Amino acid sequence: MKLCFLGAARTVTGSCHKLDTDNGSLLVDCGMRQGRDQNGFVPASPFAFNPSEIRCVLLTHSHIDHSGLIPRLVKNGFKGKIYCTVPTSDLCGIMLPDSGHIQEMDAEQQNRKRKRAGKPEISPMYTAQDALDCLKQFAPQDYGAETEVLPGVRVRFVEAGHLLGSSALEVWAEDGTRTVKLAFSGDIGTENRPIIRDPEMIRTADYVVMESTYGDRLHDTPTNAKEQFRDVVKSTIERGGTLVIPSFAVGRTQELLYDLNLFMVNNEVPGLKDVPIFVDSPLATRATEIFRKNYYKYYDEESKALVEKGEDPLDMPNLIFSETAEESRAINDLQGARIIISSSGMCEAGRIRHHLKHNLWREDATVLFVGYQAENTLGRLLLDGAKSVRIFGEEIFVRARIRSIPGYSGHADRDALISWLRAFDPLPAKVFVVHGESAVCDAFASVLNALPGIHAVVPSEGMEFDITGDAWKTAEAAERYAGRKDALRALEAAVSALLKEGDRALAAGGVKAADARNMQQELERLVARWKGKLA
Repeated sequence: MKLCFLGAARTVTGSCHKLDTDNGSLLVDCGMRQGRDQNGFVPASPFAFNPSEIRCVLLTHSHIDHSGLIPRLVKNGFKGKIYCTVPTSDLCGIMLPDSGHIQEMDAEQQNRKRKRAGKPEISPMYTAQDALDCLKQFAPQDYGAETEVLPGVRVRFVEAGHLLGSSALEVWAEDGTRTVKLAFSGDIGTENRPIIRDPEMIRTADYVVMESTYGDRLHDTPTNAKEQFRDVVKSTIERGGTLVIPSFAVGRTQELLYDLNLFMVNNEVPGLKDVPIFVDSPLATRATEIFRKNYYKYYDEESKALVEKGEDPLDMPNLIFSETAEESRAINDLQGARIIISSSGMCEAGRIRHHLKHNLWREDATVLFVGYQAENTLGRLLLDGAKSVRIFGEEIFVRARIRSIPGYSGHADRDALISWLRAFDPLPAKVFVVHGESAVCDAFASVLNALPGIHAVVPSEGMEFDITGDAWKTAEAAERYAGRKDALRALEAAVSALLKEGDRALAAGGVKAADARNMQQELERLVARWKGKLA
């Protein structure tokens, strides 16, 4: 049985892990990479496997960096089922067609430039229709129920506390005479967030694949985050300016509406009831409808109590949902204070870029980030202090206040991640650290390895681990990627993993001392060969 890391390895986006079993291969997530290359365009690179050979997909949640390449997978020959929770299936029903529409618009924009430059046209990775077509293969599941997805392979979806319908996965896979249990964290949420339930702990697993987005830092408490948000809203209203909030359409937008409603009900922000609050995202509008109408049973206890009292925590008299492009443009023609919540959360597409173009140069405006900003995104540039940015081919000077509230993140911080892992009893044999920037992965793995009984490794993209057989095959798998620029990092991770496995086997009497010495010599030769290739 082999586990291969094909996305979100030493990076935050594009989650995709392939598990090869005796009865076929499956994917855990099939996400889109977010961010741009130096030319401003991310080409549609081929999959590192044949989509038609994948038997099924296990999807942790609906965010595009976990689900966004499923339409392309189906378009390229995947015929199996896509297992996920019921809310995740419904949210993908609006998010994936929206993503397909964005792919079409991006390709159209690129092709106008390419035609003028005499270059061949490109095709979108997939279309909105491709996305609609793939929805037929979704197989929604209830939390807590075990489902056989392949002969000898079962999965159970566990509340992850990250987003409506988000889940961690427990996977049992038979390998010969034994059953191996793997746990995939998906994206682990924080406790005491509005609307969403707290993460549920998993108690046992042989191997854990674990996210590390904020594995090198701590968040403010949700209470502090709410207070900071209130202060930003209050100061923007006092200045008579515009508050622009780039926000993920699904999850984060609804949490912001929840808190704005509380500010108004409790009269915590004077004048807020007279300030228009715009949700300028058709996707966010549809997602809010799903939150409000279908899934109260998945809310946390506080939000459920409001609903049972007849209150709608996501509605306000001054809340305006902008549907059309004309309505969106009209927002920036208004005078006076206003709040604009628009997607995308990393400012890579959608209407938010128009609002930034109209407001970044204004001294009375504030841009507030309430979610993670991946490397090479417009949001990250602004957060890192860019003095000017290029939007729609125009250079825009940054005079607006740029603020960030990490406490609104849907990702657990370092200590919460450690607490989630420590719930395992006994601890897993190995923890694979993924879904974090490279330095963060290394830092978090170092913290884990300093804890008693935890063995953490950081796989690089393409690395393959034989999780039930000969651990030394890791070196052979890693060597196949010697041509990559991250080859030395992959080698170091492989050698570190192998030495630790060897020490464990030697201590347990599973390997003879002579064999261990021979293997160490083989590793030394492997290191020398790689360094020669990389010189």
